[in-house]
Amino acid sequence: MADLADLTVRHFRGRDGTRLAFRECGTGRPLVLLHGFFSSATQNWVRSGFAAALADRGHRLVMPDLRAHGDSSAPQDAARYPADVLTDDAFALIEHLALADYDLGGYSLGARTVVRMLVRGATPRRAVVAGQGLREVTGHGGEVARYLRRVFGNPGTFEPGSDEWKAEQWLQRTGGDPRALLHVLDTVVDTSVGALSGIRAPTLVVIGADDDRDGSAEALAGALPRGTHAVVPGNHTTATAAPELAETVASFLADQ
Repeated sequence: MADLADLTVRHFRGRDGTRLAFRECGTGRPLVLLHGFFSSATQNWVRSGFAAALADRGHRLVMPDLRAHGDSSAPQDAARYPADVLTDDAFALIEHLALADYDLGGYSLGARTVVRMLVRGATPRRAVVAGQGLREVTGHGGEVARYLRRVFGNPGTFEPGSDEWKAEQWLQRTGGDPRALLHVLDTVVDTSVGALSGIRAPTLVVIGADDDRDGSAEALAGALPRGTHAVVPGNHTTATAAPELAETVASFLADQ
């Protein structure tokens, strides 16, 4: 398997001029991958082994750090976080690299962003929506956002060992900026079922077997004209490292 321990950080500009980071590995057909909330490309795709597995299967992985994540800028000004700005940033990366024929995938918040790209006119050959379901992309899973707002807005107040405390520890380990990440939550735009019906790209909706979004993920696949549903081992946190996730995605992308 390819050794991706030290990938070069490259940069591009968002449509508003914000400096954003991305990494690449592998050769072949481009696959743009968007990571999850308060994670990074390195955490979701590289350390999990997913990027190496797809690179070994003949893909060129393009992995940005979302605004306010990883090596990308984390502006403090709320005005730098307009609605759907993560989608704008992803389009800016595709334009920066002049990608005309590519595949597109994302995990959790990255998957929501993939859906937003698709309804706003992105034309990948195939798309992967991982770790999300119909309830989340249509805005009926708001308890997750409320939970994260509570964690980021009340640091140092949680009982050691509690879920909130663990989330706060993770935030500290990843070097996340809680103020900027709260702004990111304000950028999220919901997608209607009607808009989903207009997506024409074949789309794999894949979820961990122990992820509480599982039933909703199957419903999302059913709402897409060319949706496919798959389940891999793991929960919302661990599924990215399951070898079965890479195998499932690679098989889906190979069926061109």
